[in-house]
Amino acid sequence: MNTDEIAATHRTVVIEGCDGAGKSTLATHLAREYGFTVVHCPRTPDSVGLPQRYQELLARPGHLVLDRSFLSELAYGPLYRGGSRITWTEARTLAKSVINRDGAFLHLTASAEVIQTRLLNRDTQAPPLAEINALLAAYQAVFTTLAESVPVLTFNTTDDAPPPSG
Repeated sequence: MNTDEIAATHRTVVIEGCDGAGKSTLATHLAREYGFTVVHCPRTPDSVGLPQRYQELLARPGHLVLDRSFLSELAYGPLYRGGSRITWTEARTLAKSVINRDGAFLHLTASAEVIQTRLLNRDTQAPPLAEINALLAAYQAVFTTLAESVPVLTFNTTDDAPPPSG
């Protein structure tokens, strides 16, 4: 599936993957080329309930791209904080809300070396390769589990290419 097909068939696009995978690049492309509204979702403060926050976001009208989402908590939480602030039951409920909103889940991935280089170029710092590989594995596990409930499209952006147009 390419970006033309994604835009034509989905009102909601959830883009996930570790930092440096190309989420913001793809979100910007979908906004510019297809009129999606982009919501960048940084880490939700501990005082804010994740399920409620994302239900509110998904209640917004129009075409919506979530640049990171509740799924990141399932990958980053266990690695950096010893656990996730969202359960799999809550994640599946939110995933069904995305699907009910004509949504798609896009899993962006790339090699650890490419991600590290992108982060160094963008932020002048990056985690060690072992940490990036742990995040890539965590995201793979999240998307493997999620794919049992909802469709997931995976794109490898190692070659700097978002899903193609046309």
